Amino acid sequence: MQTKFLSQIKNPRDVSSFSLSELTELAREIRELIIEVVAKNGGHLAPSLGVVELTLALLKVFDPDHDKFVWDVGHQAYAYKILTGRKENFHTLRCFGGISGFPKLSESEYDHFGVGHSSTSISAALGMAVARDILRQTHKVLAIIGDGSMTAGLAYEGLNQAGDLDKDLVVILNDNEMSIARNVGALSSFLSRKLSSRWVMKLKKEVEAWMRQIPKIGDDLVHYARRSEESLKSLFTPGMLFEAFKFNYLGPVDGHDLKKMIEFFEQVKELDGPLLVHVLTKKGKGYNPAESNPTYFHGVGSFEPETGLAKKFTGSSLPSYTDVFGETLCSLAEKDDRIVAITAAMPEGTGLSKFARRFPDRFFDVGICEQHAVTFAAGLASQGFKPVVAIYSTFLQRSYDQIVHDVCLQNLPVTFCLDRGGIVGEDGPTHHGVFDLSYLRHIPNMILMAPKDEAELQDLLYTAINYPGPAALRYPRGVGVGARLAEAKEELQEIPPGIGELLCDGSGGIIIAIGSRVYPALEAAQELKKEKGLQVAVYNARFVKPLPEKDLRELALRFNKMLLVEENVLAGGFSSAVLEFLADNNLLSKLEIKRIGLPDRFVEHGPQKLLRQMLGLGKDGIKKAMLDLLDQVD
Repeated sequence: MQTKFLSQIKNPRDVSSFSLSELTELAREIRELIIEVVAKNGGHLAPSLGVVELTLALLKVFDPDHDKFVWDVGHQAYAYKILTGRKENFHTLRCFGGISGFPKLSESEYDHFGVGHSSTSISAALGMAVARDILRQTHKVLAIIGDGSMTAGLAYEGLNQAGDLDKDLVVILNDNEMSIARNVGALSSFLSRKLSSRWVMKLKKEVEAWMRQIPKIGDDLVHYARRSEESLKSLFTPGMLFEAFKFNYLGPVDGHDLKKMIEFFEQVKELDGPLLVHVLTKKGKGYNPAESNPTYFHGVGSFEPETGLAKKFTGSSLPSYTDVFGETLCSLAEKDDRIVAITAAMPEGTGLSKFARRFPDRFFDVGICEQHAVTFAAGLASQGFKPVVAIYSTFLQRSYDQIVHDVCLQNLPVTFCLDRGGIVGEDGPTHHGVFDLSYLRHIPNMILMAPKDEAELQDLLYTAINYPGPAALRYPRGVGVGARLAEAKEELQEIPPGIGELLCDGSGGIIIAIGSRVYPALEAAQELKKEKGLQVAVYNARFVKPLPEKDLRELALRFNKMLLVEENVLAGGFSSAVLEFLADNNLLSKLEIKRIGLPDRFVEHGPQKLLRQMLGLGKDGIKKAMLDLLDQVD
C-alpha cells in the first residue's frame, strides 16, 4: 500500500507537525491500512475505524513520550498502534509471532497499560496519576473508554475514587452508541466550551476564594454558586452523572471533526483536576459496510474489503458449538417457559440472538456487567426460574465471587454456559478460556462438564438445565466433528452427573480425556493401533465434577499406564482432580501417569490449531505422549 503521509511518521510526535489538511489525508490512509489488514487477518474493525480522528487529535496535542494513554479493552487501538512505531509490522496483526490485537506492555513503550477485558482504564489511569503525583512528575494521564465499557461497575468505582481524590486525570468517553439530539449537543458543547475555558476556570477559582472570605455566609455563597452553575449545565448537558462524581464534564464534541477536536484538547491540556471529555464517534467510520453493520464488524474474520462480505472458504460447513447451543436452548425453551437466557453484551457471540428474537420477554442482555449477570440469575433462580447464563469463559472470571456466594452457597439452579473454553486463537492470552475447570471445580454444589462433540453438548445442556443446583457447561470455539444432532427435545438424553464412557478398549494403556481433547485422543489411539499395533483405550470423562469415580477406580486397577488430557491449565484442572481421587483412594501405587494440558504461562495469540500443536494438545502431541509413556520410540 502506497502512502504519502503515513510513510512520514517515524515517531508519534511527528503527528504534531502535520497541518489540518494533512491530518485529514493521514486519517484516510490509516483507515485504508486498517481495512486492508483486518480483511486478511480478522480483528476489531468497526471500533478502530471509529476513533481514527480521535487518535490523531490526541497525538497532535499530547505527547506519548511524556503523557500516558490507557485504552480501555483495546478494540479501538489499531490507529494508535500504527502511529506508535508498529506501522511496518501492522500486517502481522493477530498473527502468530506478530503484534497483538490489544495494547500490551511488552510490545511497545507506548502501550502504557495492557488491556483486553473491559472497564479497567479509569482505575488503571487513576493509579498511574497517583504514582505521578507521589513522584512529583507533571505528565497527563488519559483513559479512553467506550460507552459500552461505562456500563460496568468497575468504571464507576474508578470514577468515584478519582473524583474523591481530585486528581489531575482525563477520562475520554468515546460515545458511539448514545443518541444525543443535534441541537442539544450543540448547546451543551457551547456551554462546556465556555465553562471550560482556562481563564473562566481561573476566574471561577478566584471568585470562590473571594467569596469564602466573606464572614458567616462565604461558604454558603460558594455552595449556592456551584449549585446554580451545575444546575444550569446539567439542564442542557448529559454530564449530570459525571458532575456527581466530581468530574468536570466537557462536551460533547464531534469525534470526526479534527479541527474542533484539536481545539478542544488544547483547552483540556491546560485544565487541572478530574475531567470527563465526551466525544461522539461513529463505529466503522469511513467504511460503508462497517458503518451499516457495526455489530458484525466489531470483531470480524477475514472478508473481501471491496464488499465487506466474508471470504468464501472450502473448509467445514458444520455448525459451531455456539450455534448448536443457541438452537438447542431455543428448543428447550419452547417446552419450558421457566427457562430464561442472560448474556453480558454478547448476544451474537454467545449464540443467543435467535433466543432473543423468539423469546424477547425471557432474554436479558445486561451489558458489560458479568457480576450483575450472575447475581441477577441467582435472583431469578430463587423464584423458580431456570436461568442460563451464556458467557465467554474468560469473562466469567470477573464474577467469581458472585458464583461462590450468590449461586453456589445457596445451591440455586443456575446454568453457566462457558463459550470459548480452551484456546481461542488470535485474540490471545486475554481471551483464552483456560482457567475455568480450575476455578469452578472446587466450589461446593457446582457440577462441571465438558462435551466431546456437538451432540453431547445438546445432552449435557439438557442435563444442566434439569439439574436442581448450579451447573457449568464448557465448550470450545469453532465447529464440532459432525456428530448427528438431536432435532427435537424428545431425542435428548439426560446424562447422570459423574457418568463417563469408554470409547474404545485396549490393554497397553489408557487415555482419559475431557471435552475438546476427546476426539484427538481417539484419533491418536487409532493411529497407534494402525502404525504400532498398540491397543490403547480411550475414555471420555464428560464430568470434571463429580468425576466418574466408579469407572476411574476400575480403569486404575486394569491399566498401569494412564495419560490424562485437557485443554485447561494443568494446575488445579481436570487431571489434578483425577490425581487427587486416585491418591485419596490408594490407587497410585501401580500407576504411571502422564498429564497433557496448558503450562504455567500465558499462551500467546495465533491460530487455534497451531497453538494446540505447539502445546502438544493435538493428535500428534497426544500420540507422542502416549508413546513416551509406553516407552516406545516413535
